[in-house]
Amino acid sequence: MLSRTSEYALRALIHLAEHEAEWPIAGSRIAAAADIPAKYLSKILGDLVRAGILESSPGKTGGFRLSRPAKRVSLLEVLAPFEPFEHRRCPFGSHECSDANPCKAHEGWKKVVETQQRFLMKTSVHDISERMPDLVSGRASKRKKRSKKS
Repeated sequence: MLSRTSEYALRALIHLAEHEAEWPIAGSRIAAAADIPAKYLSKILGDLVRAGILESSPGKTGGFRLSRPAKRVSLLEVLAPFEPFEHRRCPFGSHECSDANPCKAHEGWKKVVETQQRFLMKTSVHDISERMPDLVSGRASKRKKRSKKS
């Protein structure tokens, strides 16, 4: 249900939340740990800085940090720059579908979208990083093991 860009944004922020004591963290280090192409991640991190989710500092010792505590950053805020939450359109292709003129799946799909948005609003980056410790670093170590076998 989420774009690859959104998935990468979540992975990057989880990594930052898990390694708060090491801030600022270089984009290249986040990319390696979260198994994200560095150039792709660079654009994502820039978008998150412009959205006010991250702060960046330049230079050799620079990098990225959350702009506020991870407990106060909702998943919805992280995804908003990358997902068209406000412009909900019919996933079944009906151009006329709306609350006033619903397609046959409208009410059921509307409930799915509302449930997703409630979850994203009430769940913070901290919640996810606490529930899934070393989530991102686990992915990176699996990738390294696969490449050694090749």
